[in-house]
Amino acid sequence: MNGMKEGWFSELSSLWPGISLSLEVNEVLHSEKSDFQDILVLQTKSHGRALILDGIIQCTESDEFAYQEMISFLPLCSHPLPKKVLIVGGGDGGVAREVAKHPGVESIVQVEIDSHVLEVSKKFLPFMGTGLTNPKLTLHVGDGFRFMAQHRQEFDVIITDSSDPVGPAVSLFQQSYFELMRGALKPGGIVCSQAGTVWANIDIVAQTFQHCHLTFRKASFACAAVPTYPTGQIGFVLGSLSPETNFKEPLRIFSETELDSFNLHYYSAEVHRAAFVLPRFAKKALDEIINSVTDETEPLLSKDAVKSFY
Repeated sequence: MNGMKEGWFSELSSLWPGISLSLEVNEVLHSEKSDFQDILVLQTKSHGRALILDGIIQCTESDEFAYQEMISFLPLCSHPLPKKVLIVGGGDGGVAREVAKHPGVESIVQVEIDSHVLEVSKKFLPFMGTGLTNPKLTLHVGDGFRFMAQHRQEFDVIITDSSDPVGPAVSLFQQSYFELMRGALKPGGIVCSQAGTVWANIDIVAQTFQHCHLTFRKASFACAAVPTYPTGQIGFVLGSLSPETNFKEPLRIFSETELDSFNLHYYSAEVHRAAFVLPRFAKKALDEIINSVTDETEPLLSKDAVKSFY
């Protein structure tokens, strides 16, 4: 559900009832319905070009780098040698653009289910779409579940750049998906997935984190500030097959010269560490999961139970 009225686009979703972000629109650059979702590209007055899928803002030109850099470099800098990386989703090309910057990465495989998003991004969002033509990248159009089931113990890092848990992205927030990722990782591998916002979707955050915690030897949750996302913030769940992984301390620390040469605007070692410092209500909710889950029981927190942590 979305609203275009009197030159403004308003994001309206049942995922965050009572909350709406509006962008003033100069021009509608592209609008279509693919086999999977509604695709809309807008030229906005203050945030550059914006990609909207099923009425939900995926990225804007003014702040997309915050999300793309963090979902990429948090896992990459937590792995000792991330040579081969799988991206699931990410049809706008932003994550591929960032992953390719890491000097340790030798090859990137990306699986995107909607070919129309790929073509639209290349044409209308070249600041991100350029990532789709990087020589390190091999691109597959298809289902990420099926792809991982056919590629076992192949990747050092898997990054899931999905939209929110509605429509075609719902399956990417389920336990079975985390189990598939685990099987596609090499020993010591790491995953990172978009996980919503603690301010509007603490129940979704908690359930996604629990899926990750039940599947991997180590799990953690980090946040980044992205002004045009709901509540101005987005979270990531990270999981590792190695119990020795310490997500809060990056293994690879770039100098200021390197950060400039990579054209990074948000990520740094300091930001990496700070991303794992959570407000008390969010920390309590996730700590409760860690303390309550055992090998014998796998209860998911109900929405009402999670709300009690406020």
